[in-house]
Amino acid sequence: MTEPKITDSHCHLDFPDFDGQLPDILTRAAEAGVHRMVTICTRLRNEPQVRTLAEAHPQVFYAAGTHPMSAGEEPMATVDELIALAQHPKFVAIGETGLDYHYSADSAELQKQSLQIHIQAAQETRLPLVIHARAADDDMAQILSDAYRAKPYSCVMHCFSSSAELAKAALDLGFYLSMSGITAFPKSRELRDIFATAPLDRILVETDSPYLAPPPHRGRRNEPAFTALTARRGAEVFGLDYADFAAQTEQNFERLFAKVAAHRVAT
Repeated sequence: MTEPKITDSHCHLDFPDFDGQLPDILTRAAEAGVHRMVTICTRLRNEPQVRTLAEAHPQVFYAAGTHPMSAGEEPMATVDELIALAQHPKFVAIGETGLDYHYSADSAELQKQSLQIHIQAAQETRLPLVIHARAADDDMAQILSDAYRAKPYSCVMHCFSSSAELAKAALDLGFYLSMSGITAFPKSRELRDIFATAPLDRILVETDSPYLAPPPHRGRRNEPAFTALTARRGAEVFGLDYADFAAQTEQNFERLFAKVAAHRVAT
């Protein structure tokens, strides 16, 4: 029986954890029904390698930005730089960017500056913004909301594991929430409850691999094939058959990542 098609909306295929193993990883993903993935470049100096990876595999698309935990170490991105990168046909989102005060509170001001630059690039390119948020809910909600009021843009709160308040702020702006393996952890009931109150047409699924593998692989390396495990838990959260939940998240992904859908039509 063929598995329902699903998309891993956020992974890191260029990380050393996958060195020399990508063909097998892509095969396992296809066997699990994961027919597409967006691999995220977290430091702009690595963009050429990530671009090459996407060019080499028809099912792989990519995004690039400066991860907030790297904002204090990397050269500040420019709006023009991000806009130029976005001209590539397989470059489909801006980021990931955001705020992380859990590990990197000392670079908070640089993170805010970087986030504003990425938001402007998303506004100019009309590509979705990919947000990483940890221990910075109030600042994150304020910055995203203020920028949206100035000029609307689209956005996904990747690997969402923040508060109900931040979820509401994002959803009120029309943004999307993405389920990662954290959603499937046994002790994540409160997080599942937050997702359960969200509109079904605003939900994506992802791995954030190589991190955050869902059960029964928790504590080991994650990979795109495991998107299906998180999505099965997501189907339970929404009281749906897996095939119906997978089909809905596919529609959601193509609505937000319109460049991916257009690329499929063009090819």
